[in-house]
Amino acid sequence: MIKFAIYGKGGIGKSTVACNISAALAEKGLRVMQIGCDPKADSTALLRGDKHIPTVLDRIREKGGDMQLCDMVFENENGIVCVEAGGPVPGLGCAGRGIINALEKLEAMGAYDVFKPDVVIYDVLGDVVCGGFSMPMRKGFADKVFVVTSGEKMSRYAAGNICLAVENFKGRGYAALGGIILNRRNVKNEDALVQNLADDFDTKIIGRIDRCEEIQLAEEKAAPVIAVCPDCAVSKQLKELADVIYSGFGGA
Repeated sequence: MIKFAIYGKGGIGKSTVACNISAALAEKGLRVMQIGCDPKADSTALLRGDKHIPTVLDRIREKGGDMQLCDMVFENENGIVCVEAGGPVPGLGCAGRGIINALEKLEAMGAYDVFKPDVVIYDVLGDVVCGGFSMPMRKGFADKVFVVTSGEKMSRYAAGNICLAVENFKGRGYAALGGIILNRRNVKNEDALVQNLADDFDTKIIGRIDRCEEIQLAEEKAAPVIAVCPDCAVSKQLKELADVIYSGFGGA
């Protein structure tokens, strides 16, 4: 089973990237599970036509010990398994602690054994990398972390913090840094700025995604761009990114 996490600053497009990677790997015939680790619970929206699904934390609050996997784990029409960890009641509780509780609940209930995914993708908010937000990096969860950034200053700053956290945690047997994904915003010297970031952490830019109308069109249709515009240039970029990530784990 291949397990990796995609981190990035809120709004940088990490969930769009994650959903398209999930869809691309599913097209290869792989069984994919995507787990959203963002209190907004919108990680898998493009995979389920923007339809609401109950989060793990919702179900814990509603059902307690009576909950079953079918209450919080949902398959889309293409067989992609969608899970949203969720967050605390607004103003109450800790979002990081919520992620810990949700992932521990999925593991305790045998979600990975029941659904038997070939690939597990954790989509994680990366504005803060502490407590529960580092949970997917821990041993037994993701084996690699990929960081989505643009050339914008705050995006690079957040990406740098994520990369630093991965470096600091690696001595504990946590996930390794797998590379940086450049989601272009067409800022000046963007490629060079992000290349400098990659060089700082001795890693590579493993994919470059162009800013384009096709992505916006697909999001309006609440679907991955590789499904809405399969032959466009950005779909090719996303499919190539999925191939790079999969081959990095020894997949063909």
